[in-house]
Amino acid sequence: MQAEDMEVPIINNLIDNGDRQKPKGKDVFKDQQKESESSMESPNLEFEYGDTDTLTAELSELYSYTEEPEFALNRDYFEEDFRTHARGRRWIELTVEEQRAYVMRLLDALEVTDRDKRLKVARAILYLAQGVFDECDTEVDVLHWSRHNVFLLYDMGIFTALLELLSMEIDNNQACSSAVRKPAISLADSTELRVLLSIMYLMVETIRVQTEDDRPEWRTAREAFKNELGSPLYNGEPFALLLFTMVTKFCSMNAPHFPMKKVLLLLWKTILFTLGGFEELQEMKVRGRERLNLPPLPEDSIKVVRAMRAASPPASAMELIEQQQQQKRGRRSRRPLVKQDSLDTYNERDPFKNDDARDEEEDPEDTDSGIEGEVDPMDRDVIIQPPPPPPPLRPPTERVNFPKGLPWAPKVREKDIEHFLETSRNKFIGFTLGNDIETLVGLPRPIHESVKTLKQHKYVSIAEVQIKREDELQQCPLTLGEEEVEETSAEMLYLGMLPNLSQYVIALLKLLLAAAPTSKAKTDSINILADVLPEEMPITVLQSMKLGIDVNRHKEIIVKAISALLLLLLKHYKLNHIYQFEIVSQHLVFANCIPLILKFFNQNIMSYISAKNSICVLDFPHCVVHEMPELTAESLEAGDSNQFCWRNLFSCINLLRILNKLTKWKHSRTMMLVVFKSAPILKRALKVKQAMMQLYVLKLLKIQTKYLGRQWRKSNMKTMSAIYQKVRHRLNDDWAYGNDIDARPWDFQAEECALRESIEKFNSRRYDRSRNGEFAPVDNCLQSVLGQRVDLPEDFHYSYEMWLEREVFSQPIQWEGLLQNP
Repeated sequence: MQAEDMEVPIINNLIDNGDRQKPKGKDVFKDQQKESESSMESPNLEFEYGDTDTLTAELSELYSYTEEPEFALNRDYFEEDFRTHARGRRWIELTVEEQRAYVMRLLDALEVTDRDKRLKVARAILYLAQGVFDECDTEVDVLHWSRHNVFLLYDMGIFTALLELLSMEIDNNQACSSAVRKPAISLADSTELRVLLSIMYLMVETIRVQTEDDRPEWRTAREAFKNELGSPLYNGEPFALLLFTMVTKFCSMNAPHFPMKKVLLLLWKTILFTLGGFEELQEMKVRGRERLNLPPLPEDSIKVVRAMRAASPPASAMELIEQQQQQKRGRRSRRPLVKQDSLDTYNERDPFKNDDARDEEEDPEDTDSGIEGEVDPMDRDVIIQPPPPPPPLRPPTERVNFPKGLPWAPKVREKDIEHFLETSRNKFIGFTLGNDIETLVGLPRPIHESVKTLKQHKYVSIAEVQIKREDELQQCPLTLGEEEVEETSAEMLYLGMLPNLSQYVIALLKLLLAAAPTSKAKTDSINILADVLPEEMPITVLQSMKLGIDVNRHKEIIVKAISALLLLLLKHYKLNHIYQFEIVSQHLVFANCIPLILKFFNQNIMSYISAKNSICVLDFPHCVVHEMPELTAESLEAGDSNQFCWRNLFSCINLLRILNKLTKWKHSRTMMLVVFKSAPILKRALKVKQAMMQLYVLKLLKIQTKYLGRQWRKSNMKTMSAIYQKVRHRLNDDWAYGNDIDARPWDFQAEECALRESIEKFNSRRYDRSRNGEFAPVDNCLQSVLGQRVDLPEDFHYSYEMWLEREVFSQPIQWEGLLQNP
């Protein structure tokens, strides 16, 4: 299928180009001054990246603040039913056997036909999963009893019963049609779905998280639940496929009342639980390399990134105006001394600056001003000092304080060595030897040393082995026979997603676009606020402020869930098989994922990361244990005391990692970054002083540096220096010089079509069973065919005579027809 034949969402004007939409005059000056002040004050962020936030934070994000009154409703329905069963005793006072008996009673009551009664029972089960908070004094007690009750509910088979009810609600055409006709959808339209999804989310998230004091039976239950969710036990497909179906149904406007935030959170946590998080991925990668007899990884990437320190952010234009004024004032006396706090971990001077300055022919004024000619309006931290006394002479070795070592071991691909030898042979001998990387006859000694160094750092990825194996299977299908495919959770999920993969990807990107803070409200856009808007809209200023915070928080959580979900899918599919990763990547690219992510970052990213769209006293479980203080406009405006918003920083890093995955080693997609003018957008993101986020921004800048021109590189030497020190080196990659630009024309369609052809061959060979039937051997011998044993049903001999009479004897046979020519 060609790229243009695919269904892609129409996402117009994704990048609001700053050139066309910037404010003019004083507004520009004010914005730059504000941005400058915020960047000057930006502190180092003590953020630790992981699969998820803390359990308390993840549970609190399940509920909107608008849902707060429902906590009491769940408790009332539970106590109303429990009072008749326990007669004055509390839940936490019952023995385990008595608790099991009561849960069994609730399970039976779930099967009644009356919808309202079913909802009451479901609310009682939700109250148990929430930790019977009315009987607890602290948040720790709530979490303890929630964990105890969730494992009890799973053991009693509640999850399977909830799944049947969820399927019924999804197929409830009456609710869907009434929601489509409604002009405004609110919380009341999705009550049943929200209750069911909340219980399921609490079960998945609580069982997923391991603790040191878990009982042995709980550990067994965790493994059983994990296998159950990842296996095609629910209508022949994994549980995640049902949730993907809900997402596509919502985005096609057939079910606008679906509570999308809860669906996406449950989908993300289901994928995370069944496939594994980032540390499990690293372990799987190590085991996969051992299985393929590949050398071990040079380092643990998770540990390296955690050990990195943040760099100084680049400058804003406002700061440089002040710097230039200072330079003009100080230029008359003598050449000023420049103090440079460089954008890197080690705060060292950039050894490349003087070389560049000597290479360029500049006018005397520029040369006299030290580094003025090399400064970009986005660069920062160049502070002119008054002329100090001349420093004492030092040995040349102390002049530049180089780091002890780079964080990453360099890597070289086999095709890089081939390309290097091909160039060298053409230069010194005049002909090439194809893919031969062993023969060095006729090449000078330095080339021998270079090849030796390249081979020392040669890195063969699992993906390269998979591609090579796939080529062999395509060329020799009969000789190599059927491939043995391991039935992993990722494999089963891919098999289920494959028929509707493009729909799933487009639906997720539509939701991401609707939830992005830079998106404008449009009449035809998806309404993602169905499960946050109350039935009665706010009438006071305080209520409006509270709802505004709730809506912003709601959108942030949706972005967090989608970004984490897409990243997990890409990483697991890449490890499972490279072509599974490539097809998801291609669907994302064709659905405009690259400009969408750039649009997301085309905002004041510091404001987004430090946003305080949360009300701590309304977060679960705080709100159900403590007395509710009176909310005021001042307390809502103040927000929490955190230095940054964990979920927003997490989302930003995830989106940057997705962008890296899509563009790595893809020349045509790298050119898309250049065409969409991503460099200034990404450079602004460097203001966030968090090492991991800066690393992925620098990676994206590195791959397009050679296409940005010499002047850009010269003006951004501190950024170049940071790339050199933080990003992994490819030994013969001339990313900083751009020497092969003319030899690399940009043909997006040809590259993507060639990749699509390889993907379709892979899918056809591995998953198209009808095609594989062509290669099945056929037995043409009459005797052997008639001599084969045929298993007949046990009751066949009872009806054999009747069958003979009906099918053979009573049918007239035209024997003459055999003698006639056809």
